[in-house]
Amino acid sequence: MTQAERREFLIRYLLREERGVWPAELPDGSAEQKKLLRSLMNVRPPRPIGEDFLAVQDEYLREETARKGVTDIADLTPVEPGIYLWQGDITALKCGAIVNAANSGLTGCYVPCHGCIDNAIHTYAGVQLRLACAELMEKQGHGEPTGQAKLTPAYNLPCRYVLHTVGPIVYGNVTGTERGLLASCYRSCLALARQNGIGSVAFCCISTGEFHFPNEEAARIAVDTVRQYRGDTEVIFNVFKDADHKIYRKLLG
Repeated sequence: MTQAERREFLIRYLLREERGVWPAELPDGSAEQKKLLRSLMNVRPPRPIGEDFLAVQDEYLREETARKGVTDIADLTPVEPGIYLWQGDITALKCGAIVNAANSGLTGCYVPCHGCIDNAIHTYAGVQLRLACAELMEKQGHGEPTGQAKLTPAYNLPCRYVLHTVGPIVYGNVTGTERGLLASCYRSCLALARQNGIGSVAFCCISTGEFHFPNEEAARIAVDTVRQYRGDTEVIFNVFKDADHKIYRKLLG
């Protein structure tokens, strides 16, 4: 199959699964088809799916990631011993584990093509990730508490694992409790990485953006906590926006 043929197969499969029909026509153009496929994956509930779908999906997603270009931690230069700063798409980063800024349901973002990191990670990992997270939540029996972390395989991402953590949501002035919970997110991820022999972890900017934690204060907590608790774990601070890169560059010297 070509990449276009894989994409068409996946779209038709998901539409048929949802509606019980095999549509005759699809949107023209790869951009619209990619948007439709991502939307269908984003809204799909966590449930098993056929091996025929998974085989094609896995080939498709790995090719898409290869086309974006994979960055290996081995090719990065630390800004201080054991700590790196990298600006780019975390779903294209090859390292031990990447950190997902999750919500308390832990099964990802269900808003089609939403711009959050949770949506991107679940999209490029594949539908297996949502099911794995749902199984963790079913076993746990309640939502994921703020400040803790869970570990899953990364499936089709270039990293080996995903660490899912729920950061605090800020509704007004930042409180001491919220600062403590944010620091706990970083400590929990580092502890879970050590327990599982994961040598490198890439942190996104937890709780900023949709959760409204001020970027500079969040970055200061992240850097201070990682410096204190990382041990032998290599840490990448992953930023996407220029403003966050400037903040971390200042904090890391």
